[in-house]
Amino acid sequence: MLKLSDIRLVEQLDTVGLKQVAAGVLGIGEDVIKDLRIHKLSVDARRKPEVRFVYTLLVKADNERAVLNRNIPNVTAHIQTETYGFPAIGRVNTGQPPVVVGMGPAGLFSALYLAEAGIKCVVLERGSPVERRVGDVARFWHSGRLDLSSNVQFGEGGAGTFSDGKLTTGVGDIRKRFILEQLVRFGAPESILYLAKPHIGTDLLRDIVKAVRSRLFQLGCDIRFGHKLNDLDISGGALRGLEVREGSYEYEMEADKLILAPGNSARDTFEMLSRRGVMLTPKDFSVGVRIEHSQRSIDKSQYGGAAISSGYKLPAADYKLVAHIDGNRSVYTFCVCPGGQVVAAASEKGGVVTNGMSKYARDGENCSGALLVNVTPEDFGCGPLDGVEFQRNLERAAFISGGGAYLAPAQLVCDFLEKCASTGCKNITPTYQPGVKYCNLWDVLPEFVCGAIRAALPEFEKRVEGFADPGAVLTAVETRSSSPVRVLRENYETVGIKGIFPCGEGSGYAGGIMSSAIDGIKCAERALSSLYS
Repeated sequence: MLKLSDIRLVEQLDTVGLKQVAAGVLGIGEDVIKDLRIHKLSVDARRKPEVRFVYTLLVKADNERAVLNRNIPNVTAHIQTETYGFPAIGRVNTGQPPVVVGMGPAGLFSALYLAEAGIKCVVLERGSPVERRVGDVARFWHSGRLDLSSNVQFGEGGAGTFSDGKLTTGVGDIRKRFILEQLVRFGAPESILYLAKPHIGTDLLRDIVKAVRSRLFQLGCDIRFGHKLNDLDISGGALRGLEVREGSYEYEMEADKLILAPGNSARDTFEMLSRRGVMLTPKDFSVGVRIEHSQRSIDKSQYGGAAISSGYKLPAADYKLVAHIDGNRSVYTFCVCPGGQVVAAASEKGGVVTNGMSKYARDGENCSGALLVNVTPEDFGCGPLDGVEFQRNLERAAFISGGGAYLAPAQLVCDFLEKCASTGCKNITPTYQPGVKYCNLWDVLPEFVCGAIRAALPEFEKRVEGFADPGAVLTAVETRSSSPVRVLRENYETVGIKGIFPCGEGSGYAGGIMSSAIDGIKCAERALSSLYS
């Protein structure tokens, strides 16, 4: 098979058009091409107003050796890389079934790995199935009535269910392609296999999560919604059992293998782990605000004139920015949601939390992104749960400033730069529901957070024109970008305690859907090996 790299086109083409292009590059007839598929696709807008779709194509053709001997630029032989797949165990576990806690990406993929290997596990999810969860979240957004067990943070699919569904990660791992293939298997579009920035959006992700659940049921897994891990029975340095709460009812179950994928908002779980002697350590994380611009202005800044040209069908533009302020302090954008919205993501009473969400089409009026400042134990303390309390205090301050009922405090960029309260919106309407209350965010957030963001805004304006638009809306507070806690582990097992395999974002080892799924599979591999060691 031949690999054709750096094929730069002014528009996206279907397979017929790409076959014509490939034939022209290779100097062969189209009839000689037996197969063609897209290997990679990205958008290059660095030379505005010129924008190009950049393809890497894989082509199977007759007499490929003769083509290679012509030394055509950017044409090489495609070398098949190592692939990954589910293990073929061929044995049934006759001991206690492994227990998976949490049905976010880490928990779902660890359970799927075990189930496909013939290991019927028990899956405990404190929240609700995604169908009910969607209704509970919608009710909260419209009425301010928060369900503490079924919300943006807790429930089937994890926090990523109400996000942009990004599938990018900086982690280099053979499992990445495998995870993308599994997502396609369960309903994701095949384009995620080759897009440089794949995403599936909150709408598609919900159906994919349901399809994974159906597969787990088919493979004999025992999935229990509304069942919360309440306590651990640890004896002799090893896990012996679990205490589980379902509503007001508590029960005990024997367990010697626990894959712990709690999500980064499971604060009561962190407290329980600390009481039971599981080794925790505070870790760096970030806090800040969501910033909203019009999607049209971001498109114009990133694509130039091509954003409004009828000859281009460009995806909604995003951005990725970072500025280093005063030595060790950084300000950066995160979880940018083109054509998306700011969502209420609280999981505790009396606290306001924001996050971002987009549908697959990314066709909303606004572009929402987190604008975050790094914090370290020097800012909040060195106790294992001090970061949790730091987050909680910010969320409570935002709740009070919003006047209760989970309204979020908000401020326009122009007023934020001048440190004066805003009284209403200008050219950009905030999307946060149940609604915002305009104020002065300098009275809500720590001075060092506001000062860093204030210093970064002019720097970001230089890179993305319109980023510091006076009418851009800042909505507080974003605190859950990553876990403030790390559950210490060695070879994927908790330090000093056998049988517990902490994984994913909540345990402090991932940051996003893809990296969490990778980590979940790695923990499942380790748990599986321990079953037959």
